[in-house]
Amino acid sequence: MGVFSTTGRSGAAGLAVLLSSAAWDAASAQSVTLPEINVTDTRLTGVRRGAGTTPGEAGPAPAAPGDRIGTANVPDNGGGITGASTTVITRENLARAPDATVADILSRETGVQISNLYGAVGGAATTVDVRGFGITGPSNTLVLINGRRLNDWDLPGFDLSSLGKDSIERIEVTRGNSGSVLYGDGAVGGVINIVTRNGVGQPSGARLEAGYGTFATREGNASANVSSGPFSASIYANGLDSTAYRWNNAIEQRNAVGDLRYTTDTWSVFLNIGTDDQSMRLPGPRNIIPGSGIDQYDTDRRGTSTPLDYGNKQGQRYTGGFTAMLAPGVELIVDGGIRKKAQQAGYFSDFSQQYVDTDLTTSSLTPRFNINQTWWGIPVKAIAGVDLYRTDYASDRSLYFGYTPIHQYDGRQKSLAGYGMMTFGVLPTTDLSIGGRVQRTQTQLTDIYDPFAPQNMTFPEGGPLDEAQNNRSWHLGFEHRFGSHFAIFGRAATSFRVPNVDERIGTGPFAFPLPPPSFRLRTQTSDDIEGGVKFQFGPFFLQSSVYRMNLENELHLNPITGANTNFDPTRRTGVETLASWNVTDWLRLKGNLTRQEAIYREGPFQGKFVPVVSKWTANAGLSMDLWQKYLTFDAVMRYASDRFLDSDEANLGTMMIPSHAVVDIRLGGAVESFFWSVAIQNLFDRKYFDYGNGVSFTGATLDFISLYPLPGRTFMAKAGVKW
Repeated sequence: MGVFSTTGRSGAAGLAVLLSSAAWDAASAQSVTLPEINVTDTRLTGVRRGAGTTPGEAGPAPAAPGDRIGTANVPDNGGGITGASTTVITRENLARAPDATVADILSRETGVQISNLYGAVGGAATTVDVRGFGITGPSNTLVLINGRRLNDWDLPGFDLSSLGKDSIERIEVTRGNSGSVLYGDGAVGGVINIVTRNGVGQPSGARLEAGYGTFATREGNASANVSSGPFSASIYANGLDSTAYRWNNAIEQRNAVGDLRYTTDTWSVFLNIGTDDQSMRLPGPRNIIPGSGIDQYDTDRRGTSTPLDYGNKQGQRYTGGFTAMLAPGVELIVDGGIRKKAQQAGYFSDFSQQYVDTDLTTSSLTPRFNINQTWWGIPVKAIAGVDLYRTDYASDRSLYFGYTPIHQYDGRQKSLAGYGMMTFGVLPTTDLSIGGRVQRTQTQLTDIYDPFAPQNMTFPEGGPLDEAQNNRSWHLGFEHRFGSHFAIFGRAATSFRVPNVDERIGTGPFAFPLPPPSFRLRTQTSDDIEGGVKFQFGPFFLQSSVYRMNLENELHLNPITGANTNFDPTRRTGVETLASWNVTDWLRLKGNLTRQEAIYREGPFQGKFVPVVSKWTANAGLSMDLWQKYLTFDAVMRYASDRFLDSDEANLGTMMIPSHAVVDIRLGGAVESFFWSVAIQNLFDRKYFDYGNGVSFTGATLDFISLYPLPGRTFMAKAGVKW
C-alpha cells in the first residue's frame, strides 16, 4: 500500500483522511494544500480533513480557541464521506481500551450494538450491528481491511477476533448506507474499515507481550518491523487459548498479518498477507420451556445442551498491487487479492445431526483513480474505479464426519461494478459531494442430493439457480460551516444487498421433511436521509444527527421452517448524539447517546419492532494520565435498553433481552521499554445476555426460549517489552 501526496511526501494519514480545507479564499482562488495520503487504506472521500468526523476517544490535542470547524487545527481523525457521520478509533484508543475485544470497542460507538452466541470468549463470532438490524446486522454492516471487502458470501460475516488488536492502526466507522457507492452491496447500516499497521516511516523494532486472565485465558502477541530506505516489512502475530465461561466453550486461536512494500516519491508496490486459524467448541443455548419447570438459564447458566458441537475455521488473505502518480494530483491504484476460508462444524442434538464442510474462495481486482486537484479555482477530490469480484462456494452436508454427503452445494457469484464519487469545495464554507455506482451480479447455485446417503429424513434436492441482476446506488451529501464553531451536514443515499448463499439455502434441520429451497430471494434495497449539526468550542466537541431509512425486501430467517424470506417494508429512524471534552492535557472524556427504532411498515407485523434492537444505547468513558505515561487509567460504561428476542416479530414480549450496563476498567503504564496493564471487564459482575431466541407455536406467548449467557466479572493482566 503506497503512501503519497501531491507534494511528493510520504506519510500515513490514509485516503480516508483526505484533504485539509486549508482555508482558501474564493476571490483569489488559491489551491488547496493536501496532506499525505495512504492511497490503499480506504476509499472515503472529503475535501477537508475532519469532514463528518469526530475526535478520537483518547483525545487528540485540543483545538486552539477560534479555530474554524473542519480546518487542520481542529482535532483530526480522518476524512469521511461528506455528509455522513464517521468516527475514527485511533491506535492509542485500541491500546488503552479496557474492553477485551475489537467488537467490544466498536460497541462503544454511537449506533453500534453487538450480540454474542458463544460466550464472548476472545470476541469469537461476536456480531456487530450498525443502526439496528438485529440478528442480520453482520450482513448489513460491511467490514473492510485497508479499504477491501471482507464480508464473505456466507451468513456469519467477518469474525473480528481473527485480527489481533496490535496489528490495527485505526478503525473507521461510517454510519449509514452512503458507503454502498464506494464499496458495493451490504453497506446498508454502515461500513467498518480496519486499517492495519505497516513499517513505512517507522524505525526498526520489535514487541513481545503476554497475558493471563480468567478461565485460564492465555494470550500472546509478537510483532516486528524493518525499514531501510524505500523498503519496509512488518509482521504481527497473536495467539489466544481459553477454557471460557461456558462448558464446551474452549477456544484456540492464532492470527498473523504480514506486510511488504517498496515506496518511492512517485510509485510503490505492496503485498499484504493475513492468516487465521480458530478451533472453538459450541456450547449452544440455555433453554426455557414456560410452564414445564425447565429453566436451564436459571439452574445452570454455564451448562451446555450441545456437549459435542464444534466449529473450526481457517483463513488466508493475500492482497498485492501498485500505485503510481500519473500527473500532479492524479494517482492510479491497482490492487487485487485472493481470500480463502475453510470451515468445518459438527452439530449434534436429540433430533438431528449434521456435519458441514465448507470452502469459500474470493478473488478480486479493484483498479481506481484518485484525483486531488483544483479545477477553475475549486478544490476537488474524486475517486473512480472498477470492482471485479468472483466467489466460489462448495459445501458438503452429511450426517457425520466421513459419511457420504447428503447435500453438496456448489455455487459461484460474480460481480462487476463501476463507481465514482466527487467532492467539491464549492465555497470556502461549503463542501458538496455526489457519487454513483452500477453493479451487475450473476449468481449460480446447484444442489446435488444423494437419497442413498446415510441420513435422517431431509428435504430433497433444491434449485438450481442461475440469475443475473443489475443494481444501482447513489449518494448526495453536503457540509456547511457557519463561522468557527458551528456546522451543519446532511446526505441522501440509496443502497442494496444481494442475498448471500446461506440465506438462499436456508438452515432447515435434517430431522424435518421441509420443502426444497428454490434459492430465489429478492434483493434488499434501502433509501437513507440524514442531517446533523456539529459544535466545536476549544477542547469541547459535540455532534448530533437524525436519520431515517426505508427498506424494501429485508431478508429474514423463519426459525421454524429454517427458510429465509423477504419481509414486508421496514423502517429505521434514530437520533445519535456524541460529545468529547479534553478537560486537561491529562484528562479526557467522551460519551454518546442513541435513540433508534426499527419497525415494520406494512404486513402482518405493521407497527411492531424488529427484534434484537435496543431503543436506547449509551456509552461514557474517561481516559486519565495519572502520572504521565508511567501510570494511566481508562474506564468505559456501555448501556443497552431491553430488546425483543430474536424471532419475536409479533412483539409478544413474554420474555425479553433485559437492559444492562457494563463497566470495564484498565490500569496500565510504561517504563522505558517495559509496559503492563490490568483490565477488569464487567466490574460489577452483572449477570446478563445480549442475544436470545423465542418461538411461539400458539401466537399468544413464547413457548420455547433459548438464551446465551455471558460471563460475569473477568480480568486480564498483560506485560511486555519493546525495542
